[in-house]
Amino acid sequence: MPALPIKKPSDSAIVMTELVLPNDTNQLGNLLGGRLMHWIDIAAALVTMKHANRVCVTASVDEINFFEPIKIGHIVTLYASLNRVFKTSMEVGVRTTRTDPTTGVEVYAGKSYLTFVAIDNYGKPIPVPSVEPATDDEKRRYEEAGLRREQRLRHRQEMLQLKQANSIQQPI
Repeated sequence: MPALPIKKPSDSAIVMTELVLPNDTNQLGNLLGGRLMHWIDIAAALVTMKHANRVCVTASVDEINFFEPIKIGHIVTLYASLNRVFKTSMEVGVRTTRTDPTTGVEVYAGKSYLTFVAIDNYGKPIPVPSVEPATDDEKRRYEEAGLRREQRLRHRQEMLQLKQANSIQQPI
C-alpha cells in the first residue's frame, strides 16, 4: 500500500454561507440551535471528505458553543478547517459568525469541534493522510486537538469502568 500524502490544513478548509430564513427560526426570530448544528456538521463533513478523498462520517461532537443569537435575515458564515488527523479520525474546528446585512457588522457567534472518521465501501474505518500545521494558529489548534482527544478517550474509559462497576447493561 503506498504511503499517504501529508497535507496542510489549508488544503481542505472551507467557507460555507447560509441565509437565516423564517423556517430556520424559533418564535423569537432566532436561528434554531439544531439548524445551526446541522450546518456545522455539513461544513465539517465537507472538510474531512476533501482531506481524505473519501466518505467520512461524524464520530463525535466534542463542543458546540453559541455565543451570540443569530436572527432571521442574518448571514451565517461557517469557517471550517482540519485541526488534527489521527489514524482514521480527524478533528475539525468550525468558527461561526453572523452578519447583519443591513449594517454589515460581523460578530463571532460560536465555535465547534467535531471528530469524523473516513470509511471504506463497507463502512469500516480507513487510514487518512496526515496533516502538518504550518502557521502558529494551525499549530495551536493541532496541540489543542490532541488534548481534546485525550480527554475524550479518558472520559470514554471512565464511563466504561463505571458501567462495569455498576453492572449497567444499556447506556442512557
